[in-house]
Amino acid sequence: MKRRHFLQTISLGAAGLYTKDLFGGASKAKSMALQLYTVRDAVAKDLEGTLAKVAALGYTELEIYGYDGTFFGKTPAEFKSILANAGIKVISSHHLTGLKEKAKGSLTDGWDKAVEDLNFIGAKYMACAYLFDNERTPEIYASLPDLLSRSGEKTAAAGIQFAYHNHDFEFEKYKDTLLYDHLIKNTPADLVKMELDLYWIVKAGHDPIDYFGRYPGRFPLWHVKDMEAGTGDITEVGHGKIDFDKIFAARDKAGLKKWFVEQDTSKGDVFESIKASHDYLAKKKYT
Repeated sequence: MKRRHFLQTISLGAAGLYTKDLFGGASKAKSMALQLYTVRDAVAKDLEGTLAKVAALGYTELEIYGYDGTFFGKTPAEFKSILANAGIKVISSHHLTGLKEKAKGSLTDGWDKAVEDLNFIGAKYMACAYLFDNERTPEIYASLPDLLSRSGEKTAAAGIQFAYHNHDFEFEKYKDTLLYDHLIKNTPADLVKMELDLYWIVKAGHDPIDYFGRYPGRFPLWHVKDMEAGTGDITEVGHGKIDFDKIFAARDKAGLKKWFVEQDTSKGDVFESIKASHDYLAKKKYT
């Protein structure tokens, strides 16, 4: 299922009208990590301003997206300076395969340079983010474990852990198993970890805790986002039906190291959404 790009357009100028209320008490906000894709429309308009806003809301660690030889049009040195000025660290980065949809900085085009640049800005993880519809073929599925393993070898040499991020299609049948299990079983556990998106595995009808038991230690990264009751839509963390207390209770079995709040779509203002998720999670003892 493709991510849909229909967030409301955010006016950064108008945002100043509610900044005081939105960021009230933010200096004491508990630090969390955010997948920056959540606020991609704002990033496209004003990178520095958006980073300042998410930091003020308590998100001082990021998983980024869109590396194409630059970071949002900035050189590695420029981007590192912007991060430092915002008081933010990049923990992880998402990348495409480049198998059908060609892209610089993907697993098959400029991967060595991507690893070098992510290492330069201090990232500890790099993940394969997504397979496009035309990349979901039996031939690609058969060869994908080898590509993931080779990509992991390159990141490991730089001290970066490689991972694979799921959506829901990975839980469809492939040969005599599921694609997700095929990828896990046919890649080295040290080179290829799994970044488990809690929403998408639940959406596909599977239990994260079951997977933690079957493949212990394989899930150091999670995407934390909730599912609206009734519609099944993505919603703010704590506003839906996913039992995060139960899932986080199994974090040691999973091998959890870092989790990122993400909200692919929002029915309201996306900054209000990530504030709501932050406020809910800040009351928990998940870290």
